[in-house]
Amino acid sequence: MAAKAGSGDTPRRWSQQVTEISHALDLEPGVFSLSDPREIARSLQRSAEHSRQRKAGAFQSAMSMLNFYVNRAGRKLPAERRRCLEAAKDELRAIYGRPRHQQG
Repeated sequence: MAAKAGSGDTPRRWSQQVTEISHALDLEPGVFSLSDPREIARSLQRSAEHSRQRKAGAFQSAMSMLNFYVNRAGRKLPAERRRCLEAAKDELRAIYGRPRHQQG
């Protein structure tokens, strides 16, 4: 059952709750507001590698959380912020030795 807006202590948006208190990863506060894509990737790496609740590998868990945040922000995400987060995906790939996304 979905929480109603203004219903006390339950969050208004389930996506906000997932980002803040995910059972998949314990994210460092403010990770998605960092300005350096490498720092975002390193923070997600630390969270994924220290998590005991994740169901997939560290890389997949970190990338999934980053994709979740970008997808939930949707059109409201400013272009500059989106570029930073997309660059963080490439940094995350580099950290885990995965091929970087090719611009095309």
